[in-house]
Amino acid sequence: MNDNICTRLACVVAGLLLILMQPVNCPAQADSYARKRSEMVKQVIQGAGVRDPRVLGAMRQTARHEFVAQRYRAQAYFDMALPIGAKQTISSPFIVSYMTEVLQPQIGDRVLEIGTGSGYQAAVLSPLVKSVYTIEIVPSLGKQAARTLTRLGYDNVHTRIGDGFQGWPEHAPFDKIIVTCSPEKIPLPLQDQLKEGGRLVIPVGERYQQTLYVLVKKNGVLLSEALRPTLFVPMTGRAEDNRLVKPDPARPQAINGNLEVGGKSADFFPGWYYQRQVKRMVAADAPQGEAYARFKNETPGRASHMLQGLGIDGSQIGRIELSGMFRCISVSAGKSSDEVAMLAISFYDNERRDLGMGLVGPIRGNHDWRKMSRTIRVPFEAREAILRVGLFGVTGTMHVDDIRIVPQPR
Repeated sequence: MNDNICTRLACVVAGLLLILMQPVNCPAQADSYARKRSEMVKQVIQGAGVRDPRVLGAMRQTARHEFVAQRYRAQAYFDMALPIGAKQTISSPFIVSYMTEVLQPQIGDRVLEIGTGSGYQAAVLSPLVKSVYTIEIVPSLGKQAARTLTRLGYDNVHTRIGDGFQGWPEHAPFDKIIVTCSPEKIPLPLQDQLKEGGRLVIPVGERYQQTLYVLVKKNGVLLSEALRPTLFVPMTGRAEDNRLVKPDPARPQAINGNLEVGGKSADFFPGWYYQRQVKRMVAADAPQGEAYARFKNETPGRASHMLQGLGIDGSQIGRIELSGMFRCISVSAGKSSDEVAMLAISFYDNERRDLGMGLVGPIRGNHDWRKMSRTIRVPFEAREAILRVGLFGVTGTMHVDDIRIVPQPR
């Protein structure tokens, strides 16, 4: 056998080996992600009221797992924020879909996004509009997002690193503007760069107490409508440092924990966000005041809950007593450890990495009003927390009142 034949055979064998060495589970993994996206849209997004078929289609098509680190991909299609570095997170699927629907994107729109983050929101908008101009103030995030968007072929998304609150004047005016960080008030340059008749969607408020607004420009004036309580991670830089109202992480407390303050709708409690299948009840049998929350769910696996963000400094607070009043009517036990009726608090460090959760409960069965509490250790590294209360996938009716956090100094 001559050297040329040997060389060709060696190449053929090497090629076959390379083929055999390729992962055989890539198509299955892709199919798995597609199934997870479909389930996410059905359970999390449609289940929470998003109806626009174009938005639902974009959420089914956009590979959220591509916008998070490898270690978080297993969680990519849960309705949760995930760390992306630089103290920032990727927004939850529900809030991305909800804000996109409120924005009312049209195929000919030029959209300005403030706060690129991972690039996920821009990717969802990409097939729905003509072009997206997105700005990120953190250089490392902006560069990573640009690489991801380019790699995935989002050619109509244009990225920039800079102060988003100054807008992008050379490409103004814009048909729509979406802001995915939370100033105390609407920056003037964004108002100026919005077209007449254009829409602006933005969360406004204190660091952990925000309301999502939609504004329409008519005769040069922005007319606003408050939509729902929400929570976006604190901003980076001077705008965040210069907030007039700041939380006190040495004295954490539940805002509107007695549930006496009601919003314009009976479906929402000020101070709480991501409210699902919850109603404010006013009745003489309330154990504290005259109002309480009713969580009701008839579909196993569906959420009925609400959340609240707060600052907590674990270097100063060693433990907290978390308590509430509960009344249960046929509250079931869950099929897994993730399905449970509870009052809980999750802790995060200054990079928003998960430090664990403490909970009151589990709560189940049938019983009249009853106080339940637990003393929970606060991790030393904790700087933020999220309160969670409701029926997390279990069925039944749970009434809740008088939620309290009592801190104990370290």
